[in-house]
Amino acid sequence: MDEERNEPAPAARPRRPAPHHAGHRERLRERARTAGLHHLPDYELLELFLFRSQPQGDVKPLAKALLDRFGSLAAVLAASVEDLMTVRAPDIRGRMKGVGAETALDLAALHEAARRVTREEAARRPVISSWTALVAYVRLSLQHEPREQFRVLFLDNRNQLLLDEVQNRGTVDHAPVYPREVVRRALELSAKNLIIVHNHPSGDPTPSRADIDMTRQVVEAAQALAITVHDHLIVGRQGVASFRQLGLM
Repeated sequence: MDEERNEPAPAARPRRPAPHHAGHRERLRERARTAGLHHLPDYELLELFLFRSQPQGDVKPLAKALLDRFGSLAAVLAASVEDLMTVRAPDIRGRMKGVGAETALDLAALHEAARRVTREEAARRPVISSWTALVAYVRLSLQHEPREQFRVLFLDNRNQLLLDEVQNRGTVDHAPVYPREVVRRALELSAKNLIIVHNHPSGDPTPSRADIDMTRQVVEAAQALAITVHDHLIVGRQGVASFRQLGLM
């Protein structure tokens, strides 16, 4: 009978180091809970939102790619679903990972929620007496819009907000305005006062000659029917210009 031979035990395979992002989600959540959300940089706050729609993998590169693409957290949240879905970033294996439809919708929903909150604040008191809330609302709504929008805030006789309505959308530098349509809509809503709002996608809110002429036409059409135009606000990334404060009306 052959003598048994003891075979040497196979060498243990070296243990692979854990990927750098292992446990990152829970560590980030714990920091948010203990230190507070206000201590997180923008990309980490954005990561927390991305965790919802992308439950696996490292989303830090995608969060940073979104901020690089749009320039700020506010601009990321204000971006359209279509534009958000163009952003891609490499995952830990070097494969490109993009913003899917679900992630884009989550981010757009967050912006809409913020817009409604600021609208509630602006509408809680007479609009012309809550200037800070009004400016916050129009900036959030329009400062990152890629095309011009012409909007009208219709107010009642106590200057409470009845409706914020987009009258027209245009190109990167022009949105058509029809003074008679503005006044007709005011009559439909029984609005006694108006605030005109539009944006400059260039970022500079300085009124143009065309803006000044258009405002005069709307004011004249409204006055003929005892409707007051309180102000015309132009929104840009650099701030908000008020015709009333500039002495233009």
